[in-house]
Amino acid sequence: MLVDRRQRSSDTQAIEVSHIMDKTFAGVCIAVALTAGISAPIIAHAQAANPIKASEVPQRKKVAPLPPRGTYKPKKTSWGDPDIGGAYNNSDETGIPFERPQEFAGRTLDTFTPDEIASIQKQRQEQTIERNPTLSEFPGATSPMHWFENYFAANSRAWLVSAPADGKVPPLTAEAQQRAAALREARQGHGPADSYTDRSLYDRCITRGVPGSMMPAIYGNSYQIGQSPDAITITYEMIHDTRVIPLDRGAHLSPAIRQYVGDARGHWEGNTLIVETTNFTDKTPYRGSSEHLKLVERFTPLGPDTLEWSVTFDDPHTWAQPWTFAMNLTHDESQPLFEYACHEGNLGMRNMLSAARAEEAAAKAGSSPAAAPGTTKGAAK
Repeated sequence: MLVDRRQRSSDTQAIEVSHIMDKTFAGVCIAVALTAGISAPIIAHAQAANPIKASEVPQRKKVAPLPPRGTYKPKKTSWGDPDIGGAYNNSDETGIPFERPQEFAGRTLDTFTPDEIASIQKQRQEQTIERNPTLSEFPGATSPMHWFENYFAANSRAWLVSAPADGKVPPLTAEAQQRAAALREARQGHGPADSYTDRSLYDRCITRGVPGSMMPAIYGNSYQIGQSPDAITITYEMIHDTRVIPLDRGAHLSPAIRQYVGDARGHWEGNTLIVETTNFTDKTPYRGSSEHLKLVERFTPLGPDTLEWSVTFDDPHTWAQPWTFAMNLTHDESQPLFEYACHEGNLGMRNMLSAARAEEAAAKAGSSPAAAPGTTKGAAK
């Protein structure tokens, strides 16, 4: 079950939280079916894609109202730092467009009234109820609705990008465009499952990277923050990475050392934890970023249940200027991390590769393996 859950969303682009995932549990079922010689019609008898009822959705914590910004004084740890430790989730931020939608052209985030945000929330919640049962690429089949954590999300804002004020990610530099073109050219002639190396680090249970590991998806949106006088730790439910962030203001690692989640250093400025991360590898780009990216995260308590997380990207090798997005994390001890067990019994990877080999063999024999319309190599999309 855990393997299927992981594989359903393994190509979900959490970096744009409003996007619909392009790979589903049913895709894995087809891969399993092809490998085991099971005929595709069995899949058609999977759970009917009926919209979920409000009564079927677990109730989330009711977040305490936020005081005027800048007035909240968080509790302190025994050593005097703001106390931000505990279990958090950001399921309420699913469904928020990453950039400013065209319908809000000319507006900035600070111009929205609470009534407008409430109206936007309601519209998005209704859209999610209608959309989730359609995520399967096979009509009439979908994943169990209780897997989804994005129902009735109480979004905190109209979109995520807060700077520049127009809500748009700055244009790519010529260097970044050339880098992207070179990657596309290098992929020419490769299928999506010729080898395990053709799959993402996400598929391979290695990492979703930073900040990808804290971007809300359809499930797995819990995080655990730990504190000591010398360090902060952040453990992510999905893929179960843990970042260790020293608070000693020490120098970053040598530029010769590159890591999947970079090298982080943190410090407190008032009630805000500021984390600067460098030394990324080119294997974990975010929206096309380079290994020269400097990422600055700010964790600011806004109320007893709310921690704002903002992320600033500074990478002149990729974007014309720095830019920032932000969202809220909800402190909720009733939503601790769920064991992800991504590597253990990772049948999804094996089945994608074996299904791709089955399709290749069928092509050579001049036939086609039994599969539902719309499947492609590796049953990935």
